Amino acid sequence: MMKSIISILLLTLIASESFSQKKDIIYLWPGKVPGELKEKQEPVLDPARKANEVRFAEVTNPVVEIYLPDASLNNRSGVIICPGGAYRILSYDKEGTEIATWLNKLGYSAFVLQYRIPNKQEGALQDAQRAIRIIRRNAAKWNIDPEKVGIMGFSAGGSLSARTSTLFNKKSYAPVDEADSLSCRPAFAMLIYPAYLDQGPNKTLTPELELTKETPPMFIFQTADDQYGNSALVMAGALRDAKIPVELHILPFGGHGYGLRPGSLAGETWPLLAEKWLIRILQTKK
Repeated sequence: MMKSIISILLLTLIASESFSQKKDIIYLWPGKVPGELKEKQEPVLDPARKANEVRFAEVTNPVVEIYLPDASLNNRSGVIICPGGAYRILSYDKEGTEIATWLNKLGYSAFVLQYRIPNKQEGALQDAQRAIRIIRRNAAKWNIDPEKVGIMGFSAGGSLSARTSTLFNKKSYAPVDEADSLSCRPAFAMLIYPAYLDQGPNKTLTPELELTKETPPMFIFQTADDQYGNSALVMAGALRDAKIPVELHILPFGGHGYGLRPGSLAGETWPLLAEKWLIRILQTKK
């Protein structure tokens, strides 16, 4: 019992430190959160995880946490980060804040999305669409080109990034303010070990993912021994068939859920490939 209490206290301290070090947080919904039945509250930590991890078990008041690069490095591009966790939890540090720090070193402004969980896929899409619009609305404040705001995600966050990149014409919520007059189409998407993209008949593309000529270019990274590995293959094939620019990388080993932490070949490989891809993609945008 005492060990469990200590673990919870350590998780609380880690989360508190994570929040205290960051420059800003924007709550996505100033009024009622659309479709949310529970009252707004701070994210609930997952007590079942290790003391050196920050994972949330419930989010009812979605936010974006803002990470800005040094002014001398700022390349005027922004990336929304969607942590994974099977739409049940959020792996907030390994697939969120640590990714933001990496992007900052490359000159990108990063926005870690706390989307609604658990099991609120429609709410998560609303949160992602709203986040893109709010970031575009405030682009000048952060010295970002509003046409260079993209999205990336891991596992379920990769699913959310794919959904956001294909459902940007879907009006998933009633407009809240001026920000909602802006496009929620991301300029690009990066799917890192994505899941749930092959839920169509015979493991084909998930039906809600409708690809058009407006679908943004995508970078996809996966390992062959990942149980969700077919998602990457199906998504890349569908993008190719639709003549949407796609770059797919598959390593033989690496499993699932490695983030970019050292000690994993997959975790050390995808950031190098993604960095080069981002440069190529953004150089084509005026």
